[in-house]
Amino acid sequence: MNDITILPADLVRLLQTDLTRLDATRLQELVLGLDYQAALIKKAKAQVDTALIKRYAMQAQAALAATGRDFGTAHIADGAVAIKAELPKKVRWDQAKLAEIARRITASGDRVEDFIDVKLSVPESKYTAWPPALREQFAPARTVEAGKPTFTLTVMED
Repeated sequence: MNDITILPADLVRLLQTDLTRLDATRLQELVLGLDYQAALIKKAKAQVDTALIKRYAMQAQAALAATGRDFGTAHIADGAVAIKAELPKKVRWDQAKLAEIARRITASGDRVEDFIDVKLSVPESKYTAWPPALREQFAPARTVEAGKPTFTLTVMED
């Protein structure tokens, strides 16, 4: 198997057991090759996406405007090709202003949760810097789980 080039299309057909049997050097080569190809594909996809925006965005916006909308799905045609254009709405909220509004809601006696989705979190760097007494108060609300492992393979020089 070491003398044969394994292409990404072949990799998806290989069994996990076949991949785990490869020697570490071959696995490292595969990782580097896939990372390189993924970067190329990402760049190529970005270029094609930019071309699609330049070619169809104005037509899609006009199609939406014709129906009185700024966002949503528009269907346009380019010759024999039907194009479904998704122009999503992206909303951002000013966190400082929302915090002030939340304080006013609380001050008026209402429940903030009735109006705003609130998710509380504690940055791990702050938690670990706290004195033990403060950490103990928060410990019952804290769950630690393992993340997805990553591995970096490097060929060692002799």
